[in-house]
Amino acid sequence: MTAPDEWELRETVTEYETGWYDGGYDLLEQPNGIEKRYYWADLPPAVVVVARIDGDLVASVDGDGGGSGTDDSGDSSDGDRLLFVEQYRPAVRETHLELPAGIVEDGESYTRAAARELEEETGFRPSSTALLQEYAVATGVLRHDRAIVYAEGLEPGERELDNNEFLEVTTVPVDEALERAREQPANDSTMTGLLLAKEDGVL
Repeated sequence: MTAPDEWELRETVTEYETGWYDGGYDLLEQPNGIEKRYYWADLPPAVVVVARIDGDLVASVDGDGGGSGTDDSGDSSDGDRLLFVEQYRPAVRETHLELPAGIVEDGESYTRAAARELEEETGFRPSSTALLQEYAVATGVLRHDRAIVYAEGLEPGERELDNNEFLEVTTVPVDEALERAREQPANDSTMTGLLLAKEDGVL
């Protein structure tokens, strides 16, 4: 990674490496001649999935299959919904309602990773996926790319959670999803995914 001509990179230091990310700093000479450390965390790319599911399909599958058959208020519905997962986030010590998401493995496209993560987390696999947007996240401190993928044509599949995933799958009616996502505690990936999907006309 190179800096613009007016920024001279003096040194790159990786201070720690974990199974999740690496952290360190770049020592740069700024355009004003002052040297300064710019700290960063380097994470693998991730994908967030906006997944539309037919209400009749949700109602026909029990919770062990990935769908609950109800929206997050407990009421049944025949209209299309979006799949969500509810999980506790230890870093912020809060339980969040989120769109399914995960890390992109080596050699995977965003759409292939989206299909895999969706099935692993919710037990539903899509017949169609579309990349809506790829973007950089928190560029002041992170080296991390994220993509939003839209998925539809869902069918029952095999749920397979990692040993650090404790997820409850739920659904929200499409026309209520953004309002529900804005309720606290809210998170960036879910709101961004829904806003992009709405802007692109798939919701």
